[in-house]
Amino acid sequence: MSPTARSQVHHITHPLVQHKLTLMRNKEASSTSFRTLLGELAMLMAYEVTRDMPTHLVQIETPLETMQSPMIDGKKLVFASILRAGNGMLDGLLRVVPNARVGTVGLYRDPKTLQAVEYYFKMPADMAERDVVVVDPMLATGHSAVAAIERIKACSPRSVKFLCLLAAPEGIATLQAAHPDVPIYTAAIDRQLNDHGYILPGLGDAGDRIFGTK
Repeated sequence: MSPTARSQVHHITHPLVQHKLTLMRNKEASSTSFRTLLGELAMLMAYEVTRDMPTHLVQIETPLETMQSPMIDGKKLVFASILRAGNGMLDGLLRVVPNARVGTVGLYRDPKTLQAVEYYFKMPADMAERDVVVVDPMLATGHSAVAAIERIKACSPRSVKFLCLLAAPEGIATLQAAHPDVPIYTAAIDRQLNDHGYILPGLGDAGDRIFGTK
């Protein structure tokens, strides 16, 4: 990975993030525990992915005097969830930025080609004024992330970032080759993909573990 490409990958190594991720990786974690931990992790990671958000000064009254104080405009931020697993992160993110808008990209992975197939797409209006954080727990092959970001870029947002729990080197390379301008925020960069496109050591199928479907 070149220095430029490396600078676009933000590995969130905070001890609380890593601790909760370890609990999620455990195959004995129940769906309830997995969902709770995912929400908590999303909240913690929200601090990093919004670190450089622009602010503006507003005038407020403290108990003692009037002052100019910074605020972010949450209405300009969009969390774009890649269905279905991305929805598991929304609650935690919206707890931190409750005024953010939510976009949805419905994709499934063709089991033979591992390519992303779109079946739903809905974004807020006035995307040219908005910063988008694309959300999916796993960056595995990278095909879903690439397809989602391509569709979102067609709406001409002000900026795009990608937020995930786990990333495989193959997924990072695929996403950076297609969208080198999109920063990647992840809690872990795992070893590799297996023959079925799952991350190793990973945590299994995030969607199945969130919704208890397997």
